[in-house]
Amino acid sequence: MSSPKRTALYAEHAELGAAFTDFGGWDMPLKYGSELAEHRAVRSAAGLFDLSHMGEIRVAGPDAAVFLNTALVGNLGAVKVGRAKYSLICDADGGIIDDLISYRLAEDVYLVVPNAGNTGTVAAAFAERADGFDVEIEDQSDELSLIAVQGPNAAAIVQALVPEQQRELASGMKYYAAEQAVVAGHPVLLARTGYTGEDGFELYLPNAEAADLWNALLAAGEPQGLIPAGLASRDSLRLEAGMPLYGNELSREVTPFEAGLGPVVSFVKPEAFVGRAALETRREQTPEMQLVGLRGDGRRAARSGYAVLAGDDAVGRVTSGQPSPTLGYPVALAYVAPEHAAAGTRLQVDLRGKAEPFTVVDLPFYRRGQ
Repeated sequence: MSSPKRTALYAEHAELGAAFTDFGGWDMPLKYGSELAEHRAVRSAAGLFDLSHMGEIRVAGPDAAVFLNTALVGNLGAVKVGRAKYSLICDADGGIIDDLISYRLAEDVYLVVPNAGNTGTVAAAFAERADGFDVEIEDQSDELSLIAVQGPNAAAIVQALVPEQQRELASGMKYYAAEQAVVAGHPVLLARTGYTGEDGFELYLPNAEAADLWNALLAAGEPQGLIPAGLASRDSLRLEAGMPLYGNELSREVTPFEAGLGPVVSFVKPEAFVGRAALETRREQTPEMQLVGLRGDGRRAARSGYAVLAGDDAVGRVTSGQPSPTLGYPVALAYVAPEHAAAGTRLQVDLRGKAEPFTVVDLPFYRRGQ
C-alpha cells in the first residue's frame, strides 16, 4: 500500500501544528487546533485552506467546447470566457463519476477541476472520450497548488495583496468567475468560487510558489481574523451549505435526479453526451430515492449510514450529518423515498438503537447573510 501524497504546503501545515488525515490518497490537514474555531472563523471572518489535493485537467484545442459538451452533462459551450460552471461527468447508465468545476480560460481552453480521489478516473474518462476530437488533454494536477480564502473578509484580504490596478478586479469579480491576477507578487488564476457557503476566492499557481503565497495570505489576513482551516471545518461548512460530497451524497449508484442535480444536466445542447439516453429516460420517472435535508429536533446528531425511519419502517439512509456550529442544532443529508421527501415531513433517525426525531427541511440549511 502506497503512502499518501503530500502537497507543496505540507511543511507549512506541520509547522502550524496541523493534525493530518488521509483524504483521497493525500496527507491533508484535518485541523490546526479547534475545528469549531476554524468553522466559526470562516463564517465570521476568514479561513485559509490548502486544496492542492484537488485535480487540475487542462482541455485545449479547436474542439474543446464540443468535447466537454460530450464528456460532461452540462453545457460548457455556453460558458463565457472568464466564467466557471459546476457540472457532472456520468457513465453510460447516468451514474455520477464525479462532480467538478470547469473554468473557461480562453475560447478554446478550459481548466477542469475534479475531486482529489477521482482525478485519475476523470482523466482516463476524458482520454477515452476524446477520440475523434481536435483537443489536447493535460493532467496538471502534480504541477499546481490550490489555496482558498473563504469568508466575509476574503475579498478585503485578497484585495490588499493585488497591484493597485487589479484591486477593482478583485473587489468586483462576480461569483463563479475567474481571471489571471497577481497576488503577493505571484501570477495566479484567481477564481471567485468555493465550497463553504461563504464568499471567497480560490487561487491556482505552481507548486514552487505556493508556500510564499500561503504565508503572505496568512500575514495579510491576520488583522482580518483569518486563520488556517482544515478539512474537518470544510466538511461542516459545506454540509451547512447543503453541498454534496462525492463518496457520501454522490456516486456511480446515484444519478443527478436522485441527488437533486437535475438542473445541472443540459438536454438543450445538441451533443450526445455520455449518459444522455439513460438520463432522458430517468427524467421522466419518479426517483426511487431523493436527497433531502434533515433538521434534528433534539441534540443528538445523525451520522453517515444511519437508517431513516417512518414509524417502524426504514425509508432511507443518512449520507452526512453532524451538529451545526452556526445554527445550533443537528443537520443531515439523507436519501429517502420520495413520498417522505416533502419539507415539513416528520421522520426519525436510528441513532444506535434509539429513534430520534428529525424534520425534512429545504436546502441549504445555512445561507450567507442569515
